[in-house]
Amino acid sequence: MQQRSGSGPDERRRGRLRVLLGAAPGVGKTYAALDEARRRAARGTDVVVAVVETHGRERTAERLEGLEVLPRRTAVHRGHALTEMDLDAVLRRAPEVAVVDELAHTNAPGSRHAKRWQDVQELLAAGIDVLATVNIQHLESLRDVVAAVTGVEQRETLPDAVLRGAEQVQLVDMTPEALRRRLAHGNVYAPERVDAALSSYFRVGNLTALRELALLWLADRVDEGLERYRAQHGIDRTWPARERVVVALTGGPEGETLVRRAARTAQRGAGGELLAVHVTRGDGLVRDSPARLARQRELVESLGGSFHQLVGDDVADAVLEFARGVNASTVVVGASRHGRLASLLRSGVGDAVVRGSGAVDVLVVTHDERPPAVRLPAPARAVLSRWRRVLGWVLAVAGPVVLVLALATFPRQDLSTDLMAFLVVVVTAALAGGLAPGVAAAVLGSLAVNWFFTPPVQRWTIAEPANAVALAVFVLVAVAVAGTVDLAARRSAEAARRRAETEALAVLTRTALVADDPLGESLEHVRTTFAADSASLLERPGDAPAPAAGPPEDGWDLVACAGGAPCRAPAEGDAEVVVDGATALVLRGRLLGAQDRRVLEAFATQLAALRQRQRLGAAAEQARRLEEGDAVRGALLTAVSHDLRTPLASLKAGVDSLRATDIDLGEADRRELLDVVADAGDRLQSLIDDLLDLTRVRSGAVEPLLEDLAVADLVEDVLHGVGEGARAVRRDVPADLPLVRGDAGLLRRVLANLVQNALRHAAGSPLEVVAATSVEDGRRGVRLLVVDHGPGLPGPAKERAFTPFQRLGDRGGEGLGLGLAVARGLAEAVGARLAAEDTPGGGLTLVLDLPLAEDVPSSRRVSA
Repeated sequence: MQQRSGSGPDERRRGRLRVLLGAAPGVGKTYAALDEARRRAARGTDVVVAVVETHGRERTAERLEGLEVLPRRTAVHRGHALTEMDLDAVLRRAPEVAVVDELAHTNAPGSRHAKRWQDVQELLAAGIDVLATVNIQHLESLRDVVAAVTGVEQRETLPDAVLRGAEQVQLVDMTPEALRRRLAHGNVYAPERVDAALSSYFRVGNLTALRELALLWLADRVDEGLERYRAQHGIDRTWPARERVVVALTGGPEGETLVRRAARTAQRGAGGELLAVHVTRGDGLVRDSPARLARQRELVESLGGSFHQLVGDDVADAVLEFARGVNASTVVVGASRHGRLASLLRSGVGDAVVRGSGAVDVLVVTHDERPPAVRLPAPARAVLSRWRRVLGWVLAVAGPVVLVLALATFPRQDLSTDLMAFLVVVVTAALAGGLAPGVAAAVLGSLAVNWFFTPPVQRWTIAEPANAVALAVFVLVAVAVAGTVDLAARRSAEAARRRAETEALAVLTRTALVADDPLGESLEHVRTTFAADSASLLERPGDAPAPAAGPPEDGWDLVACAGGAPCRAPAEGDAEVVVDGATALVLRGRLLGAQDRRVLEAFATQLAALRQRQRLGAAAEQARRLEEGDAVRGALLTAVSHDLRTPLASLKAGVDSLRATDIDLGEADRRELLDVVADAGDRLQSLIDDLLDLTRVRSGAVEPLLEDLAVADLVEDVLHGVGEGARAVRRDVPADLPLVRGDAGLLRRVLANLVQNALRHAAGSPLEVVAATSVEDGRRGVRLLVVDHGPGLPGPAKERAFTPFQRLGDRGGEGLGLGLAVARGLAEAVGARLAAEDTPGGGLTLVLDLPLAEDVPSSRRVSA
C-alpha cells in the first residue's frame, strides 16, 4: 500500500470526502465528477474510477476515456448477476483519489457492507480521498418531505451525518426548465421513458421543490461553516450574511405585533430566519404574563421561528449579546409603553438597545399599547408670495410709527379712537403679509398706545382698569383678525392647488381615453405638469416580482418616455413612484415635495392602469387571432377530413378492385375503374396544390416572374386545360387586346380557379369569359370577366367568398373552399386585382383587372 506524504510509518492520514450534490437525476453530477477526476489526473494525481453508473448516457461515457476504471466484482442474487464496486480491489490499488458514484446505493446481498457509503467510509479510513455523488432526495432527514412532494418513496437513503462530515459539498445546479429540455432531448433517459418521466417525477413543481430543498440544505451547511469560522477566530461582531431577525419579547400585550412585524422582515430575503428571545431577570420575580408568553411562543413557532429564553439583570445587554452570538442582522423591539414623564426618569429597553446596538440594525415598532404623544401643532408653511410678506412686515413695523406721528399732530383724541386707528394698521399688515406681520403690528401698536396715549403717558403703567381692558381686547381682536386673514389665504391657496391637481388628473384621464398615443401623450402631460426634463414609464418583464438581490436597476424595461434622457431604472431619476412592484413612473430634472409626490402617485396609478389596459387589449387581440387561427385550423381539419377522404376512398376502392383476383373484370370495367382512379388522383392533386398555394400566399413566398403576355392566349390555354366543361363556355376575347404584364404560370392558375369555380356553382347556366380594355383610377389595363348566370351571392357574401374554407357548410361539394382565396392571393402577387360583382339578370361575375405591359417596369426574380 502506498504511503501518504506527511504521515509517519505508524499513522495514516484519513481521506477527504468531496460530495457533488444534485437536486434530481440528470443535472450532471457524474459528468462533473468525471471532469474533476480528469483535471486532477492531468495535474499528476493518481485517480481511479471505483464505480460510475453512466445509465447509457453517451456524453457521460465519453468522460471515462483516459481514466483508469477498476473492474467491478460480480455477485449472484436469486439467479441474477449483479455488479458492485470491488472494495478490496480499490484498497489494494490504493489510489490518491477514487471516484464513487451514487453514494446512497444499496449493495447486493452478501457484500461486506450493506450500503455504498459504508464502503466509502472504509476507503476514507485507508487514507484514500473520495469524490462521490448523491441526490438530495436520498438524505434520510428529507425522506418524508420528498415523498410528500413527488409521491415517490425513496428506498435508498444515507444518514445526514455522512454528508455533513464531508470536507466539501458542491451543488450541481440546473433550472427545472433546462433539466426538462435535457430530458426531452434524450440526454437523461431512453426515448421510450421520456414522456412518462416528464409527466410524473420531472414535473416543474417537483423539480422546483427538490431544488429548493437542495439549496436550503446547503445554505444551512454554509451557515454552520461560517459560525465555526467565527468561533475559531474569535469574531464577535455581526456578519450579516443572511437575514436573521431577533425579536425581543417582554411578555407585554404588544408581543404579537412585534412577532408578525419581525416575521415579515425576515421573509424579505431568501433563507431569512426568525428568532424570538425573552429575558427573565436574575432575581426570579415573575413580572410577565406566562399565558401571554406561551401564546407568543406558539405564534413564533407557527411562523417558522424559534423561541429562546435567557436570564439576565440587564435586558438590553442580554438581547444584544444574544443577537451578536447568532450573527443577527436586525433586532426588533417595541416602542416604550411608559409615558413621557416616566421616560424622562428612566430609559426603556428599546432606547438602551438602540444605544448599544453597534453594527446591528434596530427596528423600533410602534403599537397600540404605546401612550399617545402630546405635541404642539407645528406652524403651517407660508403660502403668500415673498413680496406680500415683505410688504406686511414693512406695514407692521412702519405703520405704528407713522400712526403715532400722525395722531400727535391732531388734537387729543380718546383712547377708543386711538385703538381703532391702530386696529386698521393691524388689519392692513395681516391682509398684506399674513399672521406673523399682523401679530407683530398688534404688539407694537399696543406698546405704542400704552406709551404715548394711555395715562400716565410715557410710562408702561396703566392707571385706569378700563384702559387695560381696552388694550387687552385690542390685542385679542388684532390677533384674531390677523389669524383669520392668514387662514383665508391658506385655504384659498390650498383650494387653488386642489383645483389644479383635479384639472391635471382630468386632463390625464381624457388623454388616456381619446389620444392616438395615450401612453406617450400622458407621459408628456406628466412631464409638463411637474416641469421635469423627462418622464419615463418602466415595468418589470411579465410583471415579475422585484429581485431579492442584485443592483436596483436590474429587471426594468423602458416602456415609454417623454422628454430627453430617459431613465432606465428608478434609481436614475430624481423622483420615482413604484406601483405594485411592477410599474414605475420616474421623473428626471426636479425634486418633488410631499404634496407633489402625492399627486405623482395618483398619476403613476393612472398610468399603471393605462398600461394594464393596453396589455389586456393586446392579450384580447392575441386571443382573437388565436381564435381565428383555431377556427381556420378547425375548418381545415374538417375540410381535409371530408374532401380528402372521398378521393382517397375512390382510389382505394378502384385499386382494390383492380388488384382483386376473384373478380372477373371486362375491359370496359377495367377502363372505368382506371378512370375513377385517375379522376380521384387529379382531385387529390388539386386539393394539395390549393393548400400549398395558400401557404405560399400567406407566408409571402410568392415571387412572380414577370413577362409580356397575350390575354387571348392565356384564356385559350386555360379553357383547353379545364376539359369537357370548356365546351359550354362562350368566349369574347379580342385577339388585338394590348399585352399585359404578369407571370404566365400564376395567371393561368388564377384564371383556371375562376373558371372552375364558375362551372361548379353556375348550376348548369351559360358561362362567359369576356375581356376588354379598361381605365381604373386613371390607369389603363385589361379587364377579364368570368360571368355565370347561376344563383349568385348576396352583398356581404361576395367578399367572404375570397376567404379560405367558405364552402365548408356545403358537405356535398368538392374542394376545400380555397380556389378564390388562392386566386386573389396569386393575382395580387402579380399586381392584378380580383373582385366579385353581380351579373345583370342574376348570377356572379368575377372581375380580374390586369396591368398593361407598358405601365409595369420589367423585373426578373432570382431563384435561390
